[in-house]
Amino acid sequence: MDERAEPDRGGAGERESALSRARPGVLGLYAIAAAFTTYFCMYAFRKPFAAAEYGGLKLWGTGLDAKTAYVIAQILGYTISKFVGMKVCAEIGRRGRARLLVGLILAAWGALLLFALLPLPLKVLAIFLNGLPLGMVWGTVVLHLEGRRTSEFMLAGLSCSYIIASGMVKDVGRWLMSAHGVGDYWMPVTMGALFFPAFVVGVVLLAQIPPPSEADRKERSERVQMYAGDRWSFLREFLLGMALLSGMYFFLTAYRDYRDNYGVEILRELGLGERAGIFTQTEVPIAFGVMVALSLLSLVRDNRLGLILAFAIMIAGSLTMGVATWLFEQGSIGGVAWMTLVGLGAYLAYVPFGSVLFDRLLAYTRFAGTAVFAIYLTDAVGYTGSVGLQVYKDFFQASTTRLEFFGALSYFMSACGALALVVSLVYFLRRGGEEG
Repeated sequence: MDERAEPDRGGAGERESALSRARPGVLGLYAIAAAFTTYFCMYAFRKPFAAAEYGGLKLWGTGLDAKTAYVIAQILGYTISKFVGMKVCAEIGRRGRARLLVGLILAAWGALLLFALLPLPLKVLAIFLNGLPLGMVWGTVVLHLEGRRTSEFMLAGLSCSYIIASGMVKDVGRWLMSAHGVGDYWMPVTMGALFFPAFVVGVVLLAQIPPPSEADRKERSERVQMYAGDRWSFLREFLLGMALLSGMYFFLTAYRDYRDNYGVEILRELGLGERAGIFTQTEVPIAFGVMVALSLLSLVRDNRLGLILAFAIMIAGSLTMGVATWLFEQGSIGGVAWMTLVGLGAYLAYVPFGSVLFDRLLAYTRFAGTAVFAIYLTDAVGYTGSVGLQVYKDFFQASTTRLEFFGALSYFMSACGALALVVSLVYFLRRGGEEG
């Protein structure tokens, strides 16, 4: 037994023992509630600024919209956080996770206060500082859930948090501005004050989740901390497959972020900008669809078949983006249905990268490590793509509307994404450590 796993099996007192004895379904629901609460509340510190349009302001006398500058700045901080997270989240033990989570959110909240207080040219720096700590929250939460027979169920529930939260926090932000007169720059820090107590509750609940059982470790492989040598071993073992997945994720993250950050503008072009609760209306069905699809993977015990089905879900999601866009352009579906379907397709392709895909990959190949390292590797590449897309749109496609640009991007992601995923699946099936 790898001695690096031993610190993660230490007791957390009687409350952990009670959960250790709980039935898998009960433990799964508890873990979902704790993880969902924690990450949902994190989004109140990350995304509320996107609910404002900032009056079409331009920064530094350039053609760059203030909102685009804020989006890019936060993504840059978030991307750096992913690179740092490859080390921090892969090496941290159980005892340090709760302190890390609270510290990360406090740092992000302080940056939102600076966003409200600093003069206009320096607000970009504040939103960059906001992104720096937030990129490590996801991996720290996932560490509590991976490597279990019910991991897909737990991770699907966790993934619903950011699908729903992304829309809801923007709806709450718009409500704070319209109903209570909170200004564009004070709204994000106000949002943080509303959600911080619930975030702390989620972290406390999360800390009580016991480590994987012996049966979990036998079926899904040992999950241990990964130090520098282990991380290089993983890359040497799966270099081509990770390159293919990272390339696809480069564009997929940019696509998902573009829809997320400019949803207000796209909906306005569709004539839906003033509809109350529109983001919640489109995102809740998406979250439900993604959770059902990923949760069903928990019923698959064979890791080879589980990996194939995870890729199949992602390929289906990629194709959905293109088909839905074609139907919208033909007038067969309306704007709400289109935004919902392309969102569903995007998240079916996107969500497994941060959850079930690499959990199954480690289980199938029997590589001793943590799925969080692979998640953060692709995340770091993916958010780099998101920055590039923002710059490309504003400087090279300035005359193209947000809606037109998003439609063309949907076709590109549908075709290229599906192809990259098929090739990646073939590669990893040939690298398997078990026959199924």
